[in-house]
Amino acid sequence: MGPLGYFIIALIIIVAAIIVANLKIVPQSKAYVIERLGAYSTTWDTGIHVKIPFIEKIAKQVSLKEQVVDFPPQPVITKDNVTMQIDTIVFFQITDPKLFAYGVEKPIMAIENLTATTLRNIIGELELDHTLTSRDTINAKIRGILDEATDPWGIKVNRVELKNILPPKEIQDAMEKQMKAERQRREAILTAEGQKESQVLVAQGQKESQILRAEADKEAAILAAEAEKEAKIRKAEGEAEAILRVEEARAKAISLINEAQPGEGYLKLKSLEAFETAADGQATKLIIPGNLEGIASVAATAKEIIK
Repeated sequence: MGPLGYFIIALIIIVAAIIVANLKIVPQSKAYVIERLGAYSTTWDTGIHVKIPFIEKIAKQVSLKEQVVDFPPQPVITKDNVTMQIDTIVFFQITDPKLFAYGVEKPIMAIENLTATTLRNIIGELELDHTLTSRDTINAKIRGILDEATDPWGIKVNRVELKNILPPKEIQDAMEKQMKAERQRREAILTAEGQKESQVLVAQGQKESQILRAEADKEAAILAAEAEKEAKIRKAEGEAEAILRVEEARAKAISLINEAQPGEGYLKLKSLEAFETAADGQATKLIIPGNLEGIASVAATAKEIIK
């Protein structure tokens, strides 16, 4: 092989080396901004690309992922002249690599300054209390303003969050005292409500107890009256039955006497017993027949009446 052959082989090796050196692979979520002879040429997306040596160059490698930037605290003044420190977090994403590369110098610094001025403008229209309770509103306003302002830079602002709101020390002390007083007030209210509920429950219990006691007394009185009534009824029935038994015994005795047909001596004896019983009484006068025959006649008359 002559010198010409070696030269061709060397040339082929050099060209292959140059091609391999200018062979570029763009990874996922990346974009390369390409300049040709100093001017913007194209944007490479994910894949394999070949750069023209000595003519094209990669001007900027841009990440298409969502990025987070935590800006340091910024001093702001509220509407009621209270100075506080607020630090913000901005979530943004590059949507146009060309605009991001040529739109603004140092875009992150531009977003930080724009966030600080926007925050001061919004907080300057709010009072301290409203500022502390309106984070969502402030976040939405800042995000809208930043998204509109960064659109020409190929940046989309997705979210803005107020990380910390730090009022002055004396304001913090006053707020802590206010919160402590509010907690004590709530505690006193809860205690009073608990005592009130307890008293209501006790009163209800006493009322129910009195009702139950009254119902028990009523039932006891009813039972006592019914028992007394039953006792009187039974007593009356017993007395009536006793009287009936006595009268039946008398009638039976009289019947037996009549059946026996007592003699004159028995009748005289009974008459004498009757006079003895009358003599034992409280009568002041006693009339006695003149002879016992009269007594016998009286007894005989009584016998006839009994028959």
